[in-house]
Amino acid sequence: MRLATYNYEGRTRCGVVAGGTVTPVHGDLLGLLRKGRLDAEPAGEPVPLSEVRLLAPYQPPTVRDFVAFEEHVEGVRRSVDGRAGVPDAWYDAPAFYFTNPYAVVGPHDDVPVPPGCRAFDFELEVAAVIGRAGRDLTPDAAREHIAGYLIMNDWSARDLQSREMQVNLGPAKGKDTATTLGPWLVTADELEPYRDADGFLRLALTVSVNGAEIGRDLLSNMGWPFEDLVAYASRGTWVRPGDVLGSGTCGNGGCLAELWGLRGRPDPPPLRPGDVVEIAVEGIGAIRNTVVAGVDPVPLPKARPRPRHRP
Repeated sequence: MRLATYNYEGRTRCGVVAGGTVTPVHGDLLGLLRKGRLDAEPAGEPVPLSEVRLLAPYQPPTVRDFVAFEEHVEGVRRSVDGRAGVPDAWYDAPAFYFTNPYAVVGPHDDVPVPPGCRAFDFELEVAAVIGRAGRDLTPDAAREHIAGYLIMNDWSARDLQSREMQVNLGPAKGKDTATTLGPWLVTADELEPYRDADGFLRLALTVSVNGAEIGRDLLSNMGWPFEDLVAYASRGTWVRPGDVLGSGTCGNGGCLAELWGLRGRPDPPPLRPGDVVEIAVEGIGAIRNTVVAGVDPVPLPKARPRPRHRP
């Protein structure tokens, strides 16, 4: 089942997508996730999908973004901080950071360049959505807590990210302006036929800018399956319905920074206003966002030297 949030004739609804139509259902997607009932009753007649505007499936309470692709780490690390290789610690556990849930945008929304950014980038990811609360889960148990999957584009201001990570914090403002989720939630059972012998979802991933393909990979190249990511996220804490867990960016051109690091130059160039980024994931669908001009940053003074007064 595919569940979308959409606007039709001025009204925002949640509905089931099937056969080129969307049928409204009672409730909103986050509410359905929290109730554990995605099979909501129809609340009207189906309408053509071509006549609706797809919105972000829902506003998630939390968004964790992992870095689960070794090839991505190899390339982007050189681009962001100038170091080669993959840190030994990467292999120990699936690292993640919390990104901004207020920055979620829809599958066809315009995306502004972050204030002060001159090296704007996309990131091709897939995300799992939690459907049942749990903590200290095993990987086997974690599978039952995944309600479904959607496409995620973790837009990144690479110059801002590189600067803030020099103080061993972040990424923060480098990832703070937009995260695309969509085009809809595909329930986990729909993707089971794609699971390979090692337990990974073998989905083809592609990304293009202005119609030219930039990257192509397989989701099954992740270092850990999603069940491991959920189990790690739940270690010592709760995961709850609606939480989003991104895979991290795939390799082989899943973002521009990876290619910049490998080639030693900004080729392809950073995104500019007017560029159209399209991401397609086998078994899920596609999202398409246009980059637009952002606002100028509000100036802030540099930090003063520490006064070193004492009480």
